[in-house]
Amino acid sequence: MCDSSCRSGPPDCAPGGERLNSGMARFGYWVLGVAFAIVLAFSPSAPRAQMPLSFAKSTVTVVTKDGKHTFDVELAENEAQRERGLMFRREMAANAGMLFDYEVPRRTAMWMKNTIIPLDMLFIDRHGRIINIVERAVPGSLTVIPSRGRILGVLELNAGTVRRLGIETGDTVEHKIFGNAE
Repeated sequence: MCDSSCRSGPPDCAPGGERLNSGMARFGYWVLGVAFAIVLAFSPSAPRAQMPLSFAKSTVTVVTKDGKHTFDVELAENEAQRERGLMFRREMAANAGMLFDYEVPRRTAMWMKNTIIPLDMLFIDRHGRIINIVERAVPGSLTVIPSRGRILGVLELNAGTVRRLGIETGDTVEHKIFGNAE
């Protein structure tokens, strides 16, 4: 039998106050710890930064009054991919970006939580027309960045790209999701 202090639950005592083999108790706590870690890792609220996601690759073309500008993009096509976006990335090539495909036109909003690199965001309607642009979104910001209407996609590019290339509201983004490219 354990002394009275065991009744409150030291690791080597059973609930009734019986002394357990201390090696077995430590092993039992280790097993519980491992089980808890496994459950946490696969739960829906687990930190997604540690869960790998793969994105399909594609090409988009932004058509401006000055010409066509092509970007190699990753596609965020499902909820998990759209939720992750470009979070936790430390860099992105100058001609790269991410195209968010919302599948059906809707009003939506973005934010920069856990996003390290500053971005330009182009909100695009179902015809591929840019309806609003947000330049130089602030990394890590929780400020909500809304679309100004129903959009089918959002194209995220490195901050400064919109100004450098003269991209404006009304310009067109060509990609198969908008039905204006193959």
